[in-house]
Amino acid sequence: MSMPNLTRDAFLGGLLHLWQPRDGYRAGVDPVLLAATIPAVSGQRVLELGCGVGAAVLCLGARVPDLVLTGVERERQYAELAARNGAGQLEVVQADLAELPLTLRQRQFDHVLANPPYWRREASVSARNPVKEAALGEQTALALWIQVAAKRLAPKGYMHVIHRAERLPDLLSALPSDMGSIEVLPIAARAGRSAERVIMRARKSGRADFRLNAPLVLHRGDHHVDGDQYNPEVGKALRSGAALRF
Repeated sequence: MSMPNLTRDAFLGGLLHLWQPRDGYRAGVDPVLLAATIPAVSGQRVLELGCGVGAAVLCLGARVPDLVLTGVERERQYAELAARNGAGQLEVVQADLAELPLTLRQRQFDHVLANPPYWRREASVSARNPVKEAALGEQTALALWIQVAAKRLAPKGYMHVIHRAERLPDLLSALPSDMGSIEVLPIAARAGRSAERVIMRARKSGRADFRLNAPLVLHRGDHHVDGDQYNPEVGKALRSGAALRF
């Protein structure tokens, strides 16, 4: 992994810098939004499945101090970069989530988060870069991501998953029976547009009624214009790591 093949990119307005491959999958807005919605408090244990270079879990760690952070990543290059980006603050386990090591299966976490690959390859074209394809193409069934996340939760722990809006029925149907207090946050690019993403929150042994929240609208105005047009709450989450409330 040579230095010319990497870039060091600023997140959260420079509060966090991450090494990423110049070519291949690169973290964008979605993991930052995911991290912003997690109601973690200092001292809690956090696990990210498929952590990539660590964007989501490290953004959360930048907002909430003294978390115990763990990431699981199958691809060696990304696992190494996540460990480098974590600089001792993030424990990285290189493993397939379908075959987690026993040492991890014996642990429980207060929060488990995931940004699974978005594209089912029977209905889309594979990426040429094999590492990028592993990040974008659904090689492991979405239901397995949900089941593994639920198993790793401590009682009353929270699961957060971001995905395409059309996969919401799959997310909900994959939840085990002991997951409740389900909430969904739709994410729309602009007011009046259909949601393109959703964040699903569920709680181990939760008993609250299902809740479909008002959409989080990312941009002001009804069409793209030059400059930063994020709505204020979204801009604060992206630029300074502020929390986003469901």
